[in-house]
This record gives sequence, C-alpha cells and structure tokens, in this order.
Amino acid sequence: MKLVELKNVCKTYKAGKVEVPALRGVSLEVGQGELVALMGASGSGKSTLMHILGCLDRPSSGDYFLDGEEVGRLGSDARARLRNRKIGYVFQSFNLLPRTSALENVIMPLHYTAGHLTDRQMRGRGLELLRRLGLEDRQRHAPSQLSGGQQQRVAIARALVNSPPLLFADEPTGNLDSATSEEVLRVFKELNREDGITIFLVTHDAEVAAHAHRTLRIHDGMVVADARTAP
Repeated sequence: MKLVELKNVCKTYKAGKVEVPALRGVSLEVGQGELVALMGASGSGKSTLMHILGCLDRPSSGDYFLDGEEVGRLGSDARARLRNRKIGYVFQSFNLLPRTSALENVIMPLHYTAGHLTDRQMRGRGLELLRRLGLEDRQRHAPSQLSGGQQQRVAIARALVNSPPLLFADEPTGNLDSATSEEVLRVFKELNREDGITIFLVTHDAEVAAHAHRTLRIHDGMVVADARTAP
C-alpha cells in the first residue's frame, strides 16, 4: 500500500530575480512500512525533498499524495494539522526543552493535538513509550542529566507520541559516537519491523544508510539511484 507518492515534483526558489531550481521533476513511491535512506550531498536537494515529504514546504509544481490525500497544495495551517496527525520528526540536535523532564518533553506534542486526553492519559502514553525505549527510570531527568543516546531516545519517544505512520530522522546519529549510533539505529529498525512505521533516514553517511531496506540518492535535484536490499 502506497503511503507516499510524488509525481513530477519541482521546487524553485527565488534569489532576487534569479530562479534557483532545487528539485527537478522528482517522482517516487514509498510503501507503508518501508525503511528508506535518503542520501545526498549538501546542495543536492535532499533537505528540500525532506521538507516537502514532511509537509514543511510545498512543491512549486507537481503532485504529492500522502496516504492517498493530495497534500502538495495545502496551505500552511492545513499542513501543520496534517503534520501533527501523521508525521513525526527526529533531529540531529535532539531539540529537547532543556529545563523540562524527559516525560514532559515526550508528551509536549499532546497538549496541542490531543485535547480529548486527560493529563493522566497523556502521562501514561508518554511513560509507556519511555518504558519501551528503556528510559522509564529516567522519566524525571532533565536533558542535561541524560547521555546523548538517551536524549535521542527521548526525542524518538516524542516523535512517536501521536502514533504517526510516517517518521523522518534527519541525521539522527550525527552527534553520537559509533556505539550509541548503532543503538539508536537499532531502535528505528525495531519500530519499523514491529510497528510498521514508515521511516526515512535522511543522511550523508553510507554506514547509516546501510541499515535501510532501500536507498534513494539525490543529486542536482533529481533522484539518480533507487536501490533496494533484503530486510
């Protein structure tokens, strides 16, 4: 079942009177439950493609269907609502609130998207995710009291708290040592295998991409390679 579909998507930015093409007719399909690495050098269009796929931006032309819904032309408010319901993000720099506990960081998105839940229900959902990621005993710790790998697992729990079908991990191991990187990548693989979450690992690192089942390479705004490996 297709979760993501792009049809001839182009994105052009304007620098004064000059038009700068960032994407040049990208077409691709990603099925539900795939684990995909998106690779490309700086300036290749990788970040632009991620922003469009993640509903942070929209195409200049072409069509983007997410879970069967044409979302490429949605306005900013509609894109925000869609992101809250269907998309999770994990970033290289963790982006945790520094003076807030691990549990409060995890449930923070629910205050904006799940008004029907009581505070107890929110905390229960957050605690279950921390338990699953091996951080139940760190629920009251501030980010400064956690290791880099623990902070990234808190960030993963936060990205999952709304139960999104699609997760983007943007250079998720960029601030971690090799052993911790392997630990975090194992978490992504387990979530993909056990929960069927579609995951994009956005990376320039071939060792990170090797954990995916499919690798998309983008160069000069075009997908130039699409390789699949056995799970």
